[in-house]
This record gives sequence, structure tokens and C-alpha cells, in this order.
Amino acid sequence: MMGSESGDGRRVSDYVLRNRAAWDIMSRDYLEPGRLAWKGDARWGIWGIAEEEAHILPEVSGLDVIEMGCGTGYVSAWLTRRGARAVGIDNSLEQLKAARAFQKEFLVSFPLIHGNAERVPLPDGSFDLAISEYGASIWCDPYRWIPEASRLLRPGGQLIFLVNGTILMLCVSETDEDAPAGPQLLRDYFGMHRFDWTTEGSVEFHLGYGDWIRLLRRNDLQVENLQELRPSENATNPRFPYVNVEWARRWPSEEVWTVRKNRR
Repeated sequence: MMGSESGDGRRVSDYVLRNRAAWDIMSRDYLEPGRLAWKGDARWGIWGIAEEEAHILPEVSGLDVIEMGCGTGYVSAWLTRRGARAVGIDNSLEQLKAARAFQKEFLVSFPLIHGNAERVPLPDGSFDLAISEYGASIWCDPYRWIPEASRLLRPGGQLIFLVNGTILMLCVSETDEDAPAGPQLLRDYFGMHRFDWTTEGSVEFHLGYGDWIRLLRRNDLQVENLQELRPSENATNPRFPYVNVEWARRWPSEEVWTVRKNRR
């Protein structure tokens, strides 16, 4: 796998550079959604499921939190308003540019780092909570960002990450990236890992359930919960054509993993 060297002399993987370039372009499409997310209360995923319904967040007041792949930073803003000391890291300068603009607009401030969430330039055990909603959770290689999240967590700390549903990724087309998922399995379950998209030029990563559990356990993380988010019957999804509400009412289109680092 080809790439360039980072500032510390280590090789940067091709997908890191591809995703950076893709998100620097796609960021323009996330300005208004980012502003709406900053303005409102916590709502999760493509269906905008309210925190009061999903119950994803623990009590975060007084916690040190890192958002891995923060994008426009709205999750960190939610956490900061709830009393957390949040830090965001993202691969895209354009996304961070938007995040800084929203900080000024909404008068909410927290540190932002431009970098790869697989290599966070902060000490071991810096955080009580690591979180990712469609950030590092799908745009970084889990075999690299999960060990990094574990390194950053203090003993007893939590990791929460939201991803596309595993079943969904088996039902989306390999040839028409905008076609909605259907009821047929179109991809192999075994060997799930890297998904290269030709339209955006980006790279995603998705694993099967067993691979997730084994990876988490190898990195001193124990599963506490797996929430399979289900939209309401009248939910809408105007921005992402790969799944419709009829499909997502039958099978999980989004999943939230909550895991905890073992106490020593």
C-alpha cells in the first residue's frame, strides 16, 4: 500500500490521503447540516434520532473527551454544552475550518487538531471517553484506530462509536453507489474490511460482528451495549440515497457500540 510520509517519518496510508482529499471537497455539502446540528440538541445518525430516545451518551460533565473524526465538530459541541472537556481531531482541514467558524458563531470553544485519528498526538490515558459518529468509526482502519482509542483511554474509560449497520453494508450495490439497499445480500460477510468508493474517491471500513468483538477484546475493551437504531415510521432521509426508511424499519441501518476499557 503506497502513501507518503508523515511529520514523524512514518508512512501515511493511501486511504488517509484519499479521504483527506475527498472530505476537503465534500465539506461544502456539510456546512448547512453542520450548522443545524450545532444549533440543536443531540440527534444521532442519518435519521436524526434524538438523544432522549436513543440514550447513547453517559453523564459527561467533568469528563475529558476526544471526538475521533470530528468533522464540523457538532458532537464535541453537544458534549461541551453538557459540561465535558472535549477535544476534536479530524483528517480534513476544510472540515476543521467549518468547525472553527461554528465555534465563533455559537460561542462554544474546544481544541481542534488536524490529524489522523489513527495517530493522535496526545499522551496515553488522556481521556475518560472517546466518541465517533461516522468519523474514525468508518473512515479509519479499525485495526489502527481501535488500538489508538484504547491507548488514549484511562482504565475504566468508555468508547462509543456509531457506524453503518453490518447488514446494510452487505445489501448496498457494488456498482451503483446511490442505489438504495434492497432485501438481497450482495456482498460477502466473511472478509469484510475495506470498501473503496469510486464516486467520491473515498475509502470506508466495515467489519462483521465477530471481527469487531475479537478486535475490541484484543485491545482491552469489553462490549457493554450494541444499539441497533431504528427510525420512526415517519422519519425522512433526504441526503443519503443508499437506504430508505422502509428498509431501515426492517433491518438496522445504523449501530452504536458502547465498550469500556478494562480496569487494571
